[in-house]
Amino acid sequence: MIVRIMGEGQVALADSHLAELGKLDDELLAEVESGDGPGFRGTLHALLARVRELGTALPDDALEPSELILPSPDATLDEVRAMLRDDGLIPG
Repeated sequence: MIVRIMGEGQVALADSHLAELGKLDDELLAEVESGDGPGFRGTLHALLARVRELGTALPDDALEPSELILPSPDATLDEVRAMLRDDGLIPG
């Protein structure tokens, strides 16, 4: 799957990593819903770091259709809240 991190670029990520990322996504969703700013910031950074670790960055000039779009590391709680679906940022 191709994942876009807003403001950074795209990463190729195996579907097999979605369950692990889903746990961080669940934490992030709970923190957004409760308005826990510091927790939200830490979990967002952990989620994006894990995506970068597990995935393979695509070249800067590559433009593939993204199946998943994640917020930038400096996104605000309100910006992420606007991006959330019922099940968080990551489906499933």
